[in-house]
Amino acid sequence: MESTYLYRTSAIWTMRRRGIVSAEDVPRTINFSAPPEFQGEPGLWTPEHLLVASVATCFLATFRAFAEYSKLQVLRLEVEAEGLLEKEEGGFRFTQMVVRPRLTIAEAADQERAQRLLEKAERACLISRSLSSHMELQATVDVGAAVPA
Repeated sequence: MESTYLYRTSAIWTMRRRGIVSAEDVPRTINFSAPPEFQGEPGLWTPEHLLVASVATCFLATFRAFAEYSKLQVLRLEVEAEGLLEKEEGGFRFTQMVVRPRLTIAEAADQERAQRLLEKAERACLISRSLSSHMELQATVDVGAAVPA
């Protein structure tokens, strides 16, 4: 495995406080705007949404890798994340990220192991580890049949 990787994206201003972001080797683009509270357009992805989504998707991908490696039978995993943006000296910054995974597993005997893997994923997620925000994990582990999406 390599020890360094490079990811490239490009953002293009299109009008007012709106733009399009693209990534190398990714066929779909994302329309974005500044948030409405900063005079952006409602109904579009914002840089703030994209950052919080990065935390959620990284957590999910990291947990799934750990679960697969440890052969934990996962029926469903949904991850909600929220970021708290606060004005501090020097400007706004995300001061806290809360990750709320809701995991459904097949066997009650695996609950403790599942909780340990959730905690391990929270510590290992490379996006979270790259941020200076306080990270908080609020996990729920259910046992039973998969919950419909």
